[in-house]
Amino acid sequence: MAPPIPYITPTAFRFMTVVAGTLVALASGTNYVYSAWAPQFADRLKLTSTDGNMIGAAGNVGVYAVGIPIGYIVDTKGTRLVALFGAIALFCGYFPIHLAYAAGAGSLSVIFLCFFSFLSGVGSCAAFAAAIKTAANNFPDHRGSATAFPLAAFGLSAFGFSAISAMAFKDDTSEFLLLLALGPSLIIVVCTYFLQLLPPPPSYSAISNGEYPDLNLLQRTKPAENIQEDSETDSNRAIASFSSAQVTAVLPSAIQPRPAPPDAEVDETSSLMSRTRSLSDSGSFSQYDQAKHGALAAGPDIRGLSLLPTPEFWQLFLLLGISTGVGLMTINNIGNDVMALWRHVDPDVDSHFLRERQALHVSVFSVISFTGRLLSGIGSDFIVKRLHMSRFWCVFVANILFCISQFGGAKISNPHYLLFVSSMTGLAYGVLFGVYPAIVSHAFGISGFSQNWGVMTLAAAIFGHIFNYIYGVIYDSHSKVLPDGARQCRVFLERYRRHQRLLTEEDDIPQLAA
Repeated sequence: MAPPIPYITPTAFRFMTVVAGTLVALASGTNYVYSAWAPQFADRLKLTSTDGNMIGAAGNVGVYAVGIPIGYIVDTKGTRLVALFGAIALFCGYFPIHLAYAAGAGSLSVIFLCFFSFLSGVGSCAAFAAAIKTAANNFPDHRGSATAFPLAAFGLSAFGFSAISAMAFKDDTSEFLLLLALGPSLIIVVCTYFLQLLPPPPSYSAISNGEYPDLNLLQRTKPAENIQEDSETDSNRAIASFSSAQVTAVLPSAIQPRPAPPDAEVDETSSLMSRTRSLSDSGSFSQYDQAKHGALAAGPDIRGLSLLPTPEFWQLFLLLGISTGVGLMTINNIGNDVMALWRHVDPDVDSHFLRERQALHVSVFSVISFTGRLLSGIGSDFIVKRLHMSRFWCVFVANILFCISQFGGAKISNPHYLLFVSSMTGLAYGVLFGVYPAIVSHAFGISGFSQNWGVMTLAAAIFGHIFNYIYGVIYDSHSKVLPDGARQCRVFLERYRRHQRLLTEEDDIPQLAA
């Protein structure tokens, strides 16, 4: 297909779609910068820590919980309409929050603040879903690498906006919130044109059955062993007698299956300790299905309610949920951690210094998460194609890193060492999210990828909300209300270590599951 822009080759335009998707993802990750403005927002509006965590959790719910309907629309209606909707939702979410901050305490109830935070999350989800679908669709042979760039940009978004906040809006949270309302929306609108789903490149062998209607004629044959069976009932048995060679013989030469590597290919979504399993081992395919699958190299197509009886779905769902719950809790509350721990060391610490430290932690988390996503996405392709191993090794490494970060966090008393928690959590979070879309697409198919990814991210919304709520309750139970209405945690070390021990125990579960 000729590219929509003259003088641009199809291959070049294919790369341009990934670049556009990366920029859209960069504009979509504003949810991760919440902790850079949340403490100041809570102080001005006289909110409790639980209220602040509910507002942050509402944003997480918007990002992750609406993934199913957003994914369905992306899969059925395309990417550009959804991206434009995301830009509008981001503006409609952040602009009222900006107005509420400017007006001060009592200007907007917590319920409405949660709603607008949720709306900003919906916008992020919509734009990011369009970006990741574009990358996964346009590079089917290198999905891990192609999706790594928008995934990494999504994580880097917090660094970009927190850096802008530190440099341009040091003491003006209101202007920073206005930037969040306008900047991401404009970037998404500009890049939307390039979010186009292109047909597979010539080198890609996977095709749909409908692309070659002649394949539908393969409905009945009479091999020697079945020549005497003429009844309509026995035609199904004749269909089952097809061999892979018989199906391959009628395929055009351009779509002949590629030869298998000398060693048996490792299932990309198999357990780390399980042996490679062929289609015939599963017992869920007929001989004809096996032949057709081998000849066309077509992946599975499992989506919607069909996911529920699949054990792999529940394994992936719980694994992602528990792990991301830890990561979301850490990044959403790192601002509170910084404030409480520094005030424990120095009660007279300057508020401007605290804002700088908060921005530093957000930036560290974002940059290292960006690095982890790139390494995991590209590295998982290397693991599968060169080492013939499972992508689940990346998930295993991510959960080891989560455990290390929580063990370390449970021991710290020096606020400088909070950087260790931020960096290790960011790396673990990045490695996990860098590989997970590729695992989901290979496990359940690319046709319904956006829907399935939306289902998976619902786990992050559920567990993220649980962990954030627990954090807020523990924080408030160890805080006192100051005369100006602000809250100050007086026994931070006891609360922090108690919470970190809880998280460490929870994070052992996905490590064992991987």
